[in-house]
Amino acid sequence: MKAARVAGPSRISVCDAPDVSPGPGEILVRMEACGICGSDLEKVFGRYGQPSMRLGHEPAGTVVAVGEPADDAGSGRAKGAGNGSGLDGGLCKGRIPPAARLEVGDRVFTHHHVPCHSCHLCLHGRETMCPVYYKTNLSPCGLSEQYVVPAWNVSHGGVLKISDSTSFAEAAMIEPLACCVRAWRRVSHRPGDTVAVFGVGPTGVMHAMLSAMHGSARTICLDINDYRLQFAREVVAGVGSSDLIRSDHDARRDALYERTGGLGADVSIVATSSLAALGDAIATTRRGGTVVMFGVPTKGAVMEVDMADVYSREITLTTSYAASDVDTADALRLIESGKIDAGRLITHMYRLSDSQEAFERARAGRGAMKIVITRD
Repeated sequence: MKAARVAGPSRISVCDAPDVSPGPGEILVRMEACGICGSDLEKVFGRYGQPSMRLGHEPAGTVVAVGEPADDAGSGRAKGAGNGSGLDGGLCKGRIPPAARLEVGDRVFTHHHVPCHSCHLCLHGRETMCPVYYKTNLSPCGLSEQYVVPAWNVSHGGVLKISDSTSFAEAAMIEPLACCVRAWRRVSHRPGDTVAVFGVGPTGVMHAMLSAMHGSARTICLDINDYRLQFAREVVAGVGSSDLIRSDHDARRDALYERTGGLGADVSIVATSSLAALGDAIATTRRGGTVVMFGVPTKGAVMEVDMADVYSREITLTTSYAASDVDTADALRLIESGKIDAGRLITHMYRLSDSQEAFERARAGRGAMKIVITRD
């Protein structure tokens, strides 16, 4: 079968990979659609700060094989049989999300990482920091014709059935939306707030959509890409032309303060890796407001921050990394209920064999929003 891999700086190779089959408790999925994420772009074109270089963690597809029942099915333990993750079952002794009964032919979204829900970090609401979370993954990766979902993910809520009315391309939007949903959980916000979104690529527009859904009085979008600014205005309720600011404009900070009556944004979400945008967000968030660092920075990225200013204005600076299975379930509900029309963000679809071209278009961002790859 074919799978996409990082072949070197700025290069992707779609090559033959060993056929995979499910072990006990595992499932084999035929990939139907998989989105390209900012972290995927960082792996190919940048200096990604996490150890994994697997491409594709937004896949949806069809179950084509189901492994034999695991010996410890339902016990909350994972022994890593077959192609699984080799997890230490002793880490999970608490709540386990119910596992869906899966059969050949089921249409599913599969989350690549699933936490234990019982360690110190999980119990403090930091599931994406869980040691087990990092040990779970799809084999060989989401950007392959077929992949194995480990038993741990299957039995711990990492596989979601999707309705027949939800396309596979829409289902590929579950994971990025889930990351945005998780970020909003980290923020104190209320209806009537002003939200500034720095960087309106696919996830930035999702944040703007969530801002409107949560009843924000105003959502201000900043970007250097005119196409994406206009795209956000067209698809997000309540965003007018006066709420669009070029983030390379010399007077951008003054413009944001002008649009907020001199107060600044209540919540600023930085959905880009740009440290300049992060600096702008800190400078234009109101006293007592919150800045969310959501975009993936390049490894080793550093910036100067006047911490006396951050302190005296009581700015809360928080980060939000990835999503848990709880967040993906919420994202699926938002998509299938129609509250978030994630499918509107998809502007281009490519075949797996054209992954290099797809990644280059996603990186350039010109005339494009979300790019989804399908199997050949």
